[in-house]
Amino acid sequence: MLENISELEQLLIHKTLPYPVYFAFENKKILSLLREVEENDAAGKHATAVTGGYKLVVPVSEPKKLATVSLSNLQAWLPGLRGDGDASQLPTIAVVASYDTFGVAPALSEGSDSNGSGVVALLELVRLFSRLYANPKTQGRYNILFGLTSGGPFNYNGTSKWLKGFDQRVRESIDYAICLNSIGTRSNNLLMHVSKPPDSIYIKQLYDVFKDVGSQIGLEVTLKHKKINISNSRVSWEHEQFSRHRVTAVTLSKIEHAPDLLEHSGGIADKREKVDPSAVAQVVKLTAESLASYIFGHQGSPIEVFADGSSLAVSHSYIGSWLELLSRTPRVAAFMSKSDPLIEAFRKELSEHTPEVSIHNEPFDSSFVFYNVPKAELSIYQVASVGLDLIILVAVSAYLFILFVVLVISTKSLDDLVVMFRRPPTKKFKGA
Repeated sequence: MLENISELEQLLIHKTLPYPVYFAFENKKILSLLREVEENDAAGKHATAVTGGYKLVVPVSEPKKLATVSLSNLQAWLPGLRGDGDASQLPTIAVVASYDTFGVAPALSEGSDSNGSGVVALLELVRLFSRLYANPKTQGRYNILFGLTSGGPFNYNGTSKWLKGFDQRVRESIDYAICLNSIGTRSNNLLMHVSKPPDSIYIKQLYDVFKDVGSQIGLEVTLKHKKINISNSRVSWEHEQFSRHRVTAVTLSKIEHAPDLLEHSGGIADKREKVDPSAVAQVVKLTAESLASYIFGHQGSPIEVFADGSSLAVSHSYIGSWLELLSRTPRVAAFMSKSDPLIEAFRKELSEHTPEVSIHNEPFDSSFVFYNVPKAELSIYQVASVGLDLIILVAVSAYLFILFVVLVISTKSLDDLVVMFRRPPTKKFKGA
């Protein structure tokens, strides 16, 4: 059923239709209506003015184009340890996830896996490393930058603007950027998508760390290279926006091929059932252990920093609760204001674990047009047939006539009744 819905959604997204299409929640009344329509169709009783049918009414004003659309990017800094106290001179590792989604029905587009799973993983990484860095003895000599970006389904528009807003020194301080995207499906294989050649010393170094840690926790990490076409502004993965700014970056995902524009990017079929919290937790542990191994220089050493059962263990309940929230919250960027409750929830959560959190609002550069009515109330009325109206009209007319006759007879004689209906005589005039 989810596959059928996904195919239908792609058809509706890429086709121009001369009539509106509405989505409604399933209930007993709608199921009863559908059964009746199917039975009538099977019997050849199509809805006409004679046979009757149903009338659908949406009592809203005509939708208007949204004049301006903004994107909200959130970032949080976790400073590293430096002897002279100036953490701004330390190298940086960035962990990024795009939090919005897209679907043919914006009010139903929750994107549990794309990219709710990546957002949940990032929030858990923030929680884990804030605890690790809380103790000066385990505070690494790397700053960690966490970013929740918007505009993911639209060519990662928000990520591009976020990077352009960085000071050049900040961009140059980033050793690596780890982008998390669609990691919630059940699979023992995780793909590391890269733009730089696999034999690049920077990519090879990072890949070796993730591969070694993956082998220890039962998760195979595979490198997948795709070269960037500089002449084409379209990007497939979020890390490609970093690569365009000369920042070494990778995307971790369970998806082998990047979806085309607006295709399978978290629509109405991407529900909570698609995401396995254990799969998300496994990727979180892989990423956390790999980053810790890189930060503390333990590459190749089987040192477990985030051991199960310890105070630094990955929290399955934390992951599950955020998955439930995101799976109930539509997140299409065009319909999320600067003060959206979800953005405020992200800001509050990041503030609890990091000392510096900021929100950057940027205009949405896109050729897409959005309208201001993502949801409305649909009323369905059963319309009676014309034949029934005629029968009622004849019956009412006969009743009124009979009532009139009875009333006249009861008050006047029969002769008076006959005279009443007799044509009056014509008056004759004599000529002069």
